[in-house]
Amino acid sequence: MDRRSELREKALKDLQRSQVLMLDGHFDYGNGYHGRVYLNPHQLFRTPSMIWRFAQDLIDLMPGDLVQQTEVVAGPVTGGALLAHTLAGLLDSRRSLTHPACIFAPFNYDPAGTFALRAFYRHELKGRRVLLADDVRNTGQTFARCAELVTEAGGTIVATVEIYDRREAVIDLGVPNIALGEYQAPENFQASECPLCKAGVPITRF
Repeated sequence: MDRRSELREKALKDLQRSQVLMLDGHFDYGNGYHGRVYLNPHQLFRTPSMIWRFAQDLIDLMPGDLVQQTEVVAGPVTGGALLAHTLAGLLDSRRSLTHPACIFAPFNYDPAGTFALRAFYRHELKGRRVLLADDVRNTGQTFARCAELVTEAGGTIVATVEIYDRREAVIDLGVPNIALGEYQAPENFQASECPLCKAGVPITRF
């Protein structure tokens, strides 16, 4: 097993052991679907040292040229933004002291319930190479929306990264995607047809 495979296997075990990746529950995803698997961002980000370690492992998986060329790391609030902020700082520690500092940019929710980018950060992205980061990739729609905002601001997406990939993405941005852990989640169910609800299994609460 090579170094990258070892990192991914260890990360998946660590996510389960720390109860970040929960594989046997009953979760309401808030989008009309229920399922058995959930990445608990509250558990992930309550211990800063944990996200630092996962971010370091993610950088170890990134090709050297991507480490060098990334100028901005951007992510959606809350989990993606926290990961992006950590990655931006750690990328600087992997580069020479004369290398320009990496910039961080968060995507916020707007009143319409989608993501938006403040004018200050739009200016920061113009003409720069941007790495998109999130805690989990589901369908890829969040990355797609963030990529639209980066493009509108005049930036260029160089890759996407996440801690956990559910391997259910239906949108391809045409750039490399790097996941620390991958796990093919079981089928999700429409809330009205959820067999867990019908069996009386309580929804897992946090």
